[in-house]
This record gives sequence, structure tokens and C-alpha cells, in this order.
Amino acid sequence: MPDLLISSGQILLGLVGLIIGGDLLVRGASKLAAAAKISPLVIGITVVSFGTSAPELAVTVQAAHAGAPELAVGNVVGSNIANMLLILGVAALIAPLAVQSRIVRVDLPMIFGAAVALWLMALDGAISWLDGAVLFAALAGYLVWSVKQGSGEQADVQQEFADAADRKTRQPEGGKAMRLAKQVFLLVVGLIILVIAARSMVAGSTEIARHFGVSDLVIGLTVVAIGTSLPELVASVVASWRGQADIAVGNVVGSNLFNILAVLGIGAMVAPDGIPVSRDALHLDTPIMIAVTFACLPVFFTGCRINRAEGAVLVGYFIAYTTYVVMGATDASYTRSFEIAMLGFVVPMTVLAIGYSVYQSMRLRRAKSNC
Repeated sequence: MPDLLISSGQILLGLVGLIIGGDLLVRGASKLAAAAKISPLVIGITVVSFGTSAPELAVTVQAAHAGAPELAVGNVVGSNIANMLLILGVAALIAPLAVQSRIVRVDLPMIFGAAVALWLMALDGAISWLDGAVLFAALAGYLVWSVKQGSGEQADVQQEFADAADRKTRQPEGGKAMRLAKQVFLLVVGLIILVIAARSMVAGSTEIARHFGVSDLVIGLTVVAIGTSLPELVASVVASWRGQADIAVGNVVGSNLFNILAVLGIGAMVAPDGIPVSRDALHLDTPIMIAVTFACLPVFFTGCRINRAEGAVLVGYFIAYTTYVVMGATDASYTRSFEIAMLGFVVPMTVLAIGYSVYQSMRLRRAKSNC
């Protein structure tokens, strides 16, 4: 019992540290990006999303070195599922989220392609050093393209954001230098806290998993995944509350892409023998992540927004998925009945609802084009 209390304390301290470290990292990086006059969508997709994904990176790298590969993979897969279902759902419940056409046309399909590529790479049972290098190179290309796209925005949008940034950063040169130094300091402190917190969380969660006979994969898909997704949740909810839908949606989209391409990419490159992928992660959880991403395509497409009803559906599916993972880990007797209910009723009804929404959206667009 004392060991369990210590492990629980490690997880709690790790969660708190991840939140504090992620907040410091995001604050420092966001203000530096604002000084560079980058658009809100690009900030959400790059700086904010990468900053809030730093906990996933720290946990995955630490888990890979600690010999807990299932925790490393489960953390990324579970975080991506939580991002798409829980975070977007909660943010949409607060305020409907407008979705820019770029996300529908480019970013979401790219996440889907990255998820499929990850699954194909893992078919041999591991994400090798070469696989990790390919994933990370894809991220570098995406970053270069995103920055170029951001610099080619319409002049009025660019100027409006530039004016806002100037009002926040206009001060004497000496003061500006001190301000930049402060943001760099926040970045460094945030990164240090994240690394320490990640080590604490990995140690505590792994010990509890072994004590109860629960696999590292399940712990990674639930406790650790939700814990490391808290920075994304806070950032997106606050952005939604303030009416900054670009940052709210861009944060989730960029975070999911960063998790696959950078977190697993770097993790595979620094791990001695790559990252092994378990049979459950390959045959169940990763395909679920792919399916969730694919299902979000029509949700984003309908009116280029996520309304409150769709947000409620997303949250409901996250609760159902988490329930299923926990039941599977505890060998609950009613797991099979739950599967039948989901596959036989809930999923078909959701597909029909999404199909109807797409049909209505296409009719509305066709009617407008004929006016």
C-alpha cells in the first residue's frame, strides 16, 4: 500500500508538472511567435500545438528509454484520440468552432495519411530508427510549407494581426530585449519541468500497472494520454472561450500531427532498438485512431464548423472508447455486450447522422451558388 501511495503521488506530481511546464512553454513560445507576426492559425498549428505536445514528447522519450514501449505508443495513440474526441468536443460545447478550409483540404487529410503511414510502418512489430527519421523528415517539410503558407495570407489579415502584435510588443529596444530574454527563460524552465514531470509520471504509472497486472498500453491509453493532453485541453478551451477558433482547432490538428511525426519519430530515433508495437496497439488502438481521424473529415466539412451537437457526439464517443479500454483491461463480463451495442446501433446511427449533415451542407452550398 505505501508503494501505491508513492506511485500515485508520482503521477499526481507529474500531471501538475506537465500542466505548469506546458503552460510556461506555450506562453513563452506564443509571445515570441506573436513578435514575429505569424497568423493565429499558423501559431495554433505550430507553436501552440507543439508546445502543448511537449508532454507527450517527454513521456514517450522517457518511456522508450525506461523500457516501457507500450506506454510510449499508448501515450501517443491515446492522446490523439483524446485530442480529436474530448478536446474538440469540449471546445465545441463551449462555443461552435469555425474550421478554415485549409484544415479540411490539407491538414486533416495529412493527419489521416500520417496515421495510416504509422500503422504500415508498425506492421513488422516495431517503429525502427529509419521509420522515425522518415516521420521526422515529413514534419520538417510540413513546417516549411506551413510557414510559407502563413506568409502568403491575404494582406488585410496579415496587417490586422501585425497591428495587434505591434500594440502588444511596442516598447523601447532595451525593454524588447528584456522581454525576449524573459520568454526564452520561460521556454527553458518549462522544458526542464516537463522532463522532470514526465519521468515522475512514467515511473508512477508503470509501477501501478505492474502492481495490478494492467498492461502499460492500457495505462498509456487512459491515465497518461489524458494527463499529457491536459495542456491541449486548456489551450483549446481557453481559445474557444475567447472566440479564437483558429487557435483552438489548429492546436488540436497540429498536436496530432506532431504526436505522430515528431513524438514517435524522435522516440524511435533515440530508443536503442526503436519502439516495439504490441499486437493490441497494432490491431485495435491505432486503427481506432485512424477511424476517428477519418470520421472527423465529414464533421469538419459540414458547414466548415463543429457545432455543439457534433461536439457532444465527439465527447460521447470518447467516453465510450475509454469505457471499452477499461472494461477490456479488467475482463468485464459485459464487454461483449458493449461491443455489440456500439457496432450494431451507435456507430450506424452516427454514420447516418453524419451522412445527412453532409447532404444538407451540400444542398445549402448548391443553393447559394445558384443565387
